[in-house]
Amino acid sequence: MRKLCIYACLSLTSCLGFKELPVDYDYSYRGNFEKYRTFDMLKPLDTSDSTMINESIEKSIAARMKFLGYKKTGNRPHLIISYKMYFDSLKFHGYEQPDIETWVKNKKEDMAYDKRKYNLKKGTLLIKFYDRRQNRSIWQGYATARYGDIDFGNQRHLRNAVISILDKYRFWAQGFIDQQHANVQEEADNP
Repeated sequence: MRKLCIYACLSLTSCLGFKELPVDYDYSYRGNFEKYRTFDMLKPLDTSDSTMINESIEKSIAARMKFLGYKKTGNRPHLIISYKMYFDSLKFHGYEQPDIETWVKNKKEDMAYDKRKYNLKKGTLLIKFYDRRQNRSIWQGYATARYGDIDFGNQRHLRNAVISILDKYRFWAQGFIDQQHANVQEEADNP
């Protein structure tokens, strides 16, 4: 019970000073969202590309994934996570889809992808999840400040962008909730 209270307090305090950004996301109908347990960050081949290397973003992503019960591993992770910062405006293709929580309930894989185009303003952060076994992208979220750009030099702006995006990925790691319930029950049985 005590651990559960600590998780609740941490999640509440992490929201202090948080300014949610406009976010959208797309996903693959072939994603096994309830089956993933581990993750790792994609390591860019070109280390001179500063749009894919940022310690603050990586720490924020790792913290959020650990909060959801995912374990970070370099050995055959279920999910590989990448990100990219776009300093200029860009034209982006996304999809009109049902809310992901609604889709997961019936998991129709034969649904059509209705394309839509975005004109994203400068200062956009894109985070993508890849299913390593399927070798495909299964989820992507993107945030941009519609009334001004994300300041990539400001650590708080970066954390806010990551939190805003990953708030849309609402899947606990497989078995994590059951383990938390077992831990609470064990603490109650052995005070």
